[in-house]
Amino acid sequence: MRRFLARFLRDEAGATAIEYGIILALMFLVILSAVMAFGGTSSGIFNKAMNTLRGAMGG
Repeated sequence: MRRFLARFLRDEAGATAIEYGIILALMFLVILSAVMAFGGTSSGIFNKAMNTLRGAMGG
């Protein structure tokens, strides 16, 4: 039992997976907040560009 606990405490493979999970979660939050902050602005720009293209095409 002591060998198992000692080996378990020395094993760092799980810690790496948790660190990657935390990094991924933080990246998701940054992307989500950027989309929320700039979503309305970019939507207006996209709609203006589409309306300009429709007008140029005669529609």
